[in-house]
Amino acid sequence: MSKIIIAIDGYAGCGKSTTAKQVAKALNYAYIDTGAMYRAVTLYFQEQQVPLDNVAAIDAALEQIDIRFEANPAQQRNETFLNGRNVSNEIRSLSVSEQVSEVSALPAVRKAMVAQQQRMGQAKGVVMDGRDIGSNVFPEAELKIFMTADLEARARRRQVELQGQNQSASLNQIVENLQKRDFLDTSRAEAPLTQTADAIVIDTTTLTIAEQTDRVLALATQILAKQQTI
Repeated sequence: MSKIIIAIDGYAGCGKSTTAKQVAKALNYAYIDTGAMYRAVTLYFQEQQVPLDNVAAIDAALEQIDIRFEANPAQQRNETFLNGRNVSNEIRSLSVSEQVSEVSALPAVRKAMVAQQQRMGQAKGVVMDGRDIGSNVFPEAELKIFMTADLEARARRRQVELQGQNQSASLNQIVENLQKRDFLDTSRAEAPLTQTADAIVIDTTTLTIAEQTDRVLALATQILAKQQTI
């Protein structure tokens, strides 16, 4: 059976990652959390105090970074490892969230991560979520989804996520963080967040994760069915 690439882009807090995981599980595809990759780089830069205006220091730091994912069946999630260390919870902290858009806008960082992502998807059968998957990483993806949602709904989802990781932040803090990320993600010069002309928009404001997943799976099934008749 033929396989496809599913690219899920959109704003922070729309449920992209959770939906992408569920879609990948249902199709028995690989799930690649590109956001976690950029968050891991951000965490490393913070811990090593890498100056974001020093190109040489950034290049040197990137050479020291190894990011990989491992399935955790017990918790039904993928764990993110940075240089052999499980950083799945650390990379979701508010401090990382506040800087990840700035770090991911750096040309050297994007070049390094995009190269890894493209290698991961060469054989197809992958679901990737992020900001520029359909526009930059895999412009040839057979299915492109663009997710959006009201700011308040996104903030409440992110607050629940943080609480589940024993981290706290006020709703106002999260709203401010999301507004800042939206601006940086959409205005950066290097591969900004953008809705491609062939992307299917899904507004997740009032949708459950199950409903989001079902919509994406229905679209993927249609594409796969068409490919089988060709």
